[in-house]
Amino acid sequence: MKMQLTKLEKSWILYDVANSAFILLVSTLLPIYFDYLAAKGGLSQSDYLAYWGYAGSVATILVAVLGPVCGTLADQRGFKKPLFVLSMILGVAGCAMLGVAWSWLSFLVIFVIARVGYNSSIVFYDAMLPEITTHEKMDRVSTLGYALGYIGSVIPFAVCLVAVLGSDIFGISQITALIISFVITALWWAVCSLPLVKRYRQTAFSNRVGNPVGATFRQLANSFKEAKKHKHIFVYLIAFFFFIDGVYTIIDMATAYGKSLGLDTTGLLLALLVTQIVAFPCSILFGRFSAKYDTGLLIKICIVCYTGIALFAVFLAHQWQFWVLAVLVGMFQGGIQALSRSYLGKIIPAEQSGEYYGLMDICGKGASFVGTTLVAVMSQLTEGMEFRLFGLPIANTGVAVGSIAVLFAIGFVIFCYADKLNKARTKVSL
Repeated sequence: MKMQLTKLEKSWILYDVANSAFILLVSTLLPIYFDYLAAKGGLSQSDYLAYWGYAGSVATILVAVLGPVCGTLADQRGFKKPLFVLSMILGVAGCAMLGVAWSWLSFLVIFVIARVGYNSSIVFYDAMLPEITTHEKMDRVSTLGYALGYIGSVIPFAVCLVAVLGSDIFGISQITALIISFVITALWWAVCSLPLVKRYRQTAFSNRVGNPVGATFRQLANSFKEAKKHKHIFVYLIAFFFFIDGVYTIIDMATAYGKSLGLDTTGLLLALLVTQIVAFPCSILFGRFSAKYDTGLLIKICIVCYTGIALFAVFLAHQWQFWVLAVLVGMFQGGIQALSRSYLGKIIPAEQSGEYYGLMDICGKGASFVGTTLVAVMSQLTEGMEFRLFGLPIANTGVAVGSIAVLFAIGFVIFCYADKLNKARTKVSL
């Protein structure tokens, strides 16, 4: 049956198209520009990968602290939309200003600011999901958002790619083309955000009195207590902490990892473009699967496949292997992110969506912090070491990236328990 979307649902989905362009920029062109600045600053390849990882860790830990506070504040009447707009503007401005960096360190500072704006806006955006659609359509709308986000982000990226790879034809340097790409992405992000800003009105909220900031911190403490009381939610958030780790880390570190292995820049960019193209139909497919199969089962399948992807990355040494990795990531990336988002939306009360999605964000960003930090530390600790497995030589950065497979495995075990709790709870309510 064809699903009819409301104007509000379409506007909400369009923001996935808006912000996905920034994430594609982060995973493709930004590491290349940072590599240029790092080389000018005399950084080694291991330090380059490590500092890129540390920057991602700083951004995520900042949002991990701010996310639940902002999410709880957003649940109060009239706060969600203004906070969303403020975060979006911070991210857009930071993205546009990346080109003014004069050193690798200043670039990382601006990047952290832009990433904090992006991640904060996602907290409020995700929290809108239970308000803008129905329980029955939640999986489909969420997966469609990711699907169109992937394919939509290809549009500005393709323009940026033409500018970067064809810079000689246009009579500009590749560095100038990269700077122009930052501005193009920022403009795309801003323009595609406007319909949601125009149409969204907060309909679910908690009526709290007194100072809103003070009430937010009190409610945040209560949220943690409430989450612990609702075991099915609490255990799911712990599971999410672990399995989403690898997803975010692979997204953030893909190009940086390829560059550290000395792979061709053009090949890396085109491979990651393929990731977006593959992710589009696969995300829609997972949305359709969710109407026929249990959402928990689909998430388990995605976790197992991502574990395999992380292990495959250990042996990465040639360009064709990176292409295979890009296709595999595209097949499951949208599914696991969208279904994880809608899975939480189904097990929480709508009027507390902001605070629970804030808690989800702290779990997700906390995991991303662990993942990028783990890769960064392992990269530096193993620098200069030689590794072999099954007779095959393995780069030290491959060992670093492969270490996140352990977190996928832990997440799988805990999620199985969380899903069991949710199924038992559903049977009781029926």
